[in-house]
Amino acid sequence: MQGPDPRTRHPLRGEPHTVFLNTVITRPTIQVGDYTYYHDEDHAAEFETRNVLYHFDFIGDRLVIGRFCALATGVRFIMNGASHPMHGFSTYPFAIFGEGWDEGFDMAELGRGHRGDTLVGNDVWLGREAVILPGVTICDGAVIGAGAVVASDVPPYAVVVGNPGRIVRLRFAEEVIERLLALAWWDWPAEKIARNLAAIRGADLDKLEQAV
Repeated sequence: MQGPDPRTRHPLRGEPHTVFLNTVITRPTIQVGDYTYYHDEDHAAEFETRNVLYHFDFIGDRLVIGRFCALATGVRFIMNGASHPMHGFSTYPFAIFGEGWDEGFDMAELGRGHRGDTLVGNDVWLGREAVILPGVTICDGAVIGAGAVVASDVPPYAVVVGNPGRIVRLRFAEEVIERLLALAWWDWPAEKIARNLAAIRGADLDKLEQAV
């Protein structure tokens, strides 16, 4: 047994409420790893348009999500296109309306507040209605609570809750986290993962390190 085919669109008995995300992504600026799924009773397959917001090709920022991530209903990524320049006296986007308001506007000004790509590691759990702001990096093994608004980077295996999102604890001791990151089980071949599911689901790190 090797587990489900990561190219299956609806891996839960064909139910439309859950998709492996990489089967519904079409934009080259969005990259999703194998087995990462999104659950939504009504709009799972529309993740790209309903949940990745203000993502404009002319800006070029990327959303990269790793393998084995679990995204609950309503998770949203706010991309750099939502940002308004703040170096002047007004943040109002006069130029987009044209009719003379665009005269003298330098498109390079749009990039002054951009924060780069948004990156989500592997084995990350994003709770219902969590919001991830532009340029954030969420590292491997992190958990983002329901309704959290994440505006800054999240270290590996941290638990984040609230608005603004704050780290309430680490899931494991730092020495354990270092060993887990070194193992990077999510990069193992499907056959090895299937053979060692008990160790991956469990909490015996020595056993996991002995996996073959």
